[in-house]
Amino acid sequence: MNRLFAGVLALLVITLAGCAKKVVLYEGEGQMEEFQPVQAQYDYLSAKAKIVIEEESGKITRGTLNLRAKKDSVLWFTMSPGMGMEAIRGFFTQDKIQIRDRVGQDDIDLTYADFEKFYGLKLSLELFQNVLWANTPFEFDYQDRLVRVGKKFELTQVRDNVRYFSKVETSHGKVSELVSNSLDDRGSVLASFPKFQDAASQPFPAEVLFKLAYQLPEGGQNTIIHVEWTSIDPNSQALSFPFRF
Repeated sequence: MNRLFAGVLALLVITLAGCAKKVVLYEGEGQMEEFQPVQAQYDYLSAKAKIVIEEESGKITRGTLNLRAKKDSVLWFTMSPGMGMEAIRGFFTQDKIQIRDRVGQDDIDLTYADFEKFYGLKLSLELFQNVLWANTPFEFDYQDRLVRVGKKFELTQVRDNVRYFSKVETSHGKVSELVSNSLDDRGSVLASFPKFQDAASQPFPAEVLFKLAYQLPEGGQNTIIHVEWTSIDPNSQALSFPFRF
């Protein structure tokens, strides 16, 4: 992994804004006997969250964001550090990653193929969606390793030179822990989903902790990101996704 990938993931993980309100925690209806992980169901989705980013240098950044999504088509977000000022706007489609940095002017405009060519990492809109909503990274396949340990299924998947290890809870069918490591040791991501909220009778993350390890020219870096989702609406009407450089 590298700085750009870590930044992209951080921005996606950060994705949302607004006033905090009490969320309703999701209560599972039983124990999943066979491996049938739950995938987030929606056509259009809007969400809000608060985020705290802690860098290895000790710098701490707090912000709020708004997220809009059309499943398998668009992820759109704006980020604000406060006072109503928009700092970053992002637009992710099936074809490319675009981020407009209004403060640092460190814009990104890359196809996924270009990203892989320049940085050796293969990304996709589907993968970003799954990480955000605590889905398994990829659909279960014959090449994957699956075992049941107590009240969890443990799933190991290898795709495009990255190993993904997921713990899926039998009580609600969502990922509670995810660890991914590039096979060339360029970086890793750890995600922990300790709580889920009920959004239209579906389990969605209520709180997430991400730990990123990646390489910069000056050496290895670590970043911790804490996200508190204050609202998620998977039944939104058709949404707009305004974006331009």
